[in-house]
Amino acid sequence: MFSVGEDPVKLGLVASLARPGGNATGVNIISSEVEAKRLGLLHDLVPKAVRIAVLVNPANVPSAEATLREIPEAVRAIGLQIHIVNASTGREIEEAFAALAREQSDALFVSSDLFFLSRRVQLATLAVHHRIPATYYAREFVEAGGLMSYGTDRADMHHQAGVYCGQILKGAKPAELPVVQSSKFEFVINAQTARLLGVDVPNALQLLADEVIE
Repeated sequence: MFSVGEDPVKLGLVASLARPGGNATGVNIISSEVEAKRLGLLHDLVPKAVRIAVLVNPANVPSAEATLREIPEAVRAIGLQIHIVNASTGREIEEAFAALAREQSDALFVSSDLFFLSRRVQLATLAVHHRIPATYYAREFVEAGGLMSYGTDRADMHHQAGVYCGQILKGAKPAELPVVQSSKFEFVINAQTARLLGVDVPNALQLLADEVIE
């Protein structure tokens, strides 16, 4: 069983989504495809932000490459500017925020990466300290004090993975179980963080959000 944000066919994990054909199947959380939507929501939340820093983990090549492929086109469509910031360790995350200050970044886009998820408290704390509105790919960041997130409903993803694990344990062949593509996404805003950053959350976005954390 696997759970990936990139196309599992391109990654060589399966022959096709419908018929994996090997000893693996799983869930595609299609994180890269929703990054343009996430960027658009950040723009709606902080419309005056023009220069956007994009934080990627160069040690995670597939994720970094996907972000660097998807985001520039989305940025051009909205008329924003981006600059890339790299971080693969806790120390480098601290250095990245120092770079944001030097570059006078208006907002931060954190790419989909499990390392960043493991450092969510550090990221959220530094973003508030430096007064940088930031967007993340999972609600756990917002629960840790991050401003907003948009991405796959991870609880639903884990449920789907659990269902497949049960079927495999009962004798089903992974090769015959189609890769499940996530269909549920959630938009979460932390209202308290917004107030700390001086961000006025439009009523339309509050209504659009799946949850507004007070």
